[in-house]
Amino acid sequence: MTNAGPNPAARKAAADGLARLLADSYAVYLKTHGYHWNVRGSNFAQLHTLFMDQYTEMWTAIDEVAERIRALGELAPQGYVSFGKLSAIKDGDPTNKAEGMVKDLISSHETLIGTLYATLPAAQEAGDEVTAGLLTDRLTAHEKHAWMLRATLDI
Repeated sequence: MTNAGPNPAARKAAADGLARLLADSYAVYLKTHGYHWNVRGSNFAQLHTLFMDQYTEMWTAIDEVAERIRALGELAPQGYVSFGKLSAIKDGDPTNKAEGMVKDLISSHETLIGTLYATLPAAQEAGDEVTAGLLTDRLTAHEKHAWMLRATLDI
């Protein structure tokens, strides 16, 4: 951890926000991956591929978020219990029909986007450009994921 940049309290606040983001991201990653395995129906191939593209992108980002928490001098949460305490995103239901899976993922991305928007101002106010940049990149990705999912339902 560097002693330059944001003060210790600002670094802690950023790390706490990133911990919630990490938990939400992991929950959406797991849900997307599970839906990839379990999707069925006439648009199986399209959704199977879309879900794989999205969970693959999220997998790399999860590591970046955890490493940013460590760079800020905090420990990254790990494990289902820790993530469950930090995230409001519930597990997916593999019995959902394809449309239900897509709607559930849209809602989950919107929750995650809310976490991102709630975390961004603290990083900006602290002058933590690295965390703010990471959050902005994740906003771009999750807004695109949500848009692509909405487009599959034409909503």
